[in-house]
Amino acid sequence: MNLIMFEDAGVERLGSVTVGRPAYAITCASFRLIDQLEKLDASLMGLVRPHLSLIQLNDFPQLKRQLNRHSAWTLAVNARMVPSVANVDRLRRLIDLTVDDHGPSGQHQQSRPIIVRASWAVAAVLVPTAMIDADDSEGIFEYVSSLGNGGSADCEDHPLDFDLFEYPHDVVRFNMSCFGENLQQRIDSGRYEQVAEGVFVADGEQPPANVVIDSSAGPIVIESNVSLGPFSYLRGPVYLGANVKVSEHASLKDEVCVSHTCKVGGEIEASVFEPYSNKQHYGFLGHSYVGSWVNLGAGTCNSDLKNTYGKVNMIYDGKKIATSMQFMGCIVGDYVKTAIQTAIFTGKQIGVGSMVYGWAVENVPSFVNYAQTFGATSLMSPEVLITAQRRMFGRRSVEQRPCDIQLIHEMFRLTASERQSDLRDEPPQL
Repeated sequence: MNLIMFEDAGVERLGSVTVGRPAYAITCASFRLIDQLEKLDASLMGLVRPHLSLIQLNDFPQLKRQLNRHSAWTLAVNARMVPSVANVDRLRRLIDLTVDDHGPSGQHQQSRPIIVRASWAVAAVLVPTAMIDADDSEGIFEYVSSLGNGGSADCEDHPLDFDLFEYPHDVVRFNMSCFGENLQQRIDSGRYEQVAEGVFVADGEQPPANVVIDSSAGPIVIESNVSLGPFSYLRGPVYLGANVKVSEHASLKDEVCVSHTCKVGGEIEASVFEPYSNKQHYGFLGHSYVGSWVNLGAGTCNSDLKNTYGKVNMIYDGKKIATSMQFMGCIVGDYVKTAIQTAIFTGKQIGVGSMVYGWAVENVPSFVNYAQTFGATSLMSPEVLITAQRRMFGRRSVEQRPCDIQLIHEMFRLTASERQSDLRDEPPQL
């Protein structure tokens, strides 16, 4: 079977979470969608926005570039689908519709595309491969889009209930709701050795005796080469990716998901870290999403609860969106840096490539030096971030490629509407 992950118009609502990554690469409850779909017996493809095509080509070489015409069926899956065990089970039920559908002559009896909707969007489409005329990405995307827009009266709607990311705060929400079942799937894979009650480690190493672990509310799953500092505290469920470093006296609790090659410290609760990000020092981070190559300076704290104890609203593109969440912290885009003692107010979004000083009392646009506390906000040029990227990559022995440099320019262009026209171009001293 062909399996295509496609990005639709809804990916724009995800803002700083997806401006620099395909939607299928969002980490949530220890998995990305691509990680989950690779477990299915399928030839996997990805249809992404044009500015991510080179990133997809370089970072996801396992993806095919053309349909396998020998596969009778093609399943197209919305790249915003939450990477939960429940969603994958529903996809398997959809795939099962292709089983035992042959007549005596061996011809397919089911010849109509089957479409599954989630609110206004298409969650998945199952279609006979022969009905797709195009082999290239653009043609396939147009075909799938036409089905979703009612382009074929022969489509059969199927009543499966898939969860999709609609807004950035949904990553935090689903991270909490899916954490238990996703970790159990990892444990059931047999890749981990149980070294203590509720503690599962990929390399079988026993956590140091001076680390306090509480697995009463959920397991702790630890990948290989993780360093746990003395007197750190883990309260499950918690997931620590490969090569993560946990600082001394750190406190990680209640659905903390740290992707590979991160450094974390202080107090962290119910939050997601993408790869290569640092929150190494003291300070609180709660119910938040942190992109890649972020550095949160010492003492950086956020609020995840309103003083009124009411539900948190987020502002996206100038519109107030209800989260229905009492606890919701911040969304921090890729390459963000915060100064020491930075305070981020409840329900704020920090755009990609920005540097934040003082108090973030409102959403911070992408590519700015934000110091409203001191009465100064100025433009951050792409060249400054490219220089910083080269230095960051070098510290982690990661090659800075032309596609990485191009992506920074593309992110700057795509986020232009977030910035005020009167911003001064005053890059920080390098």
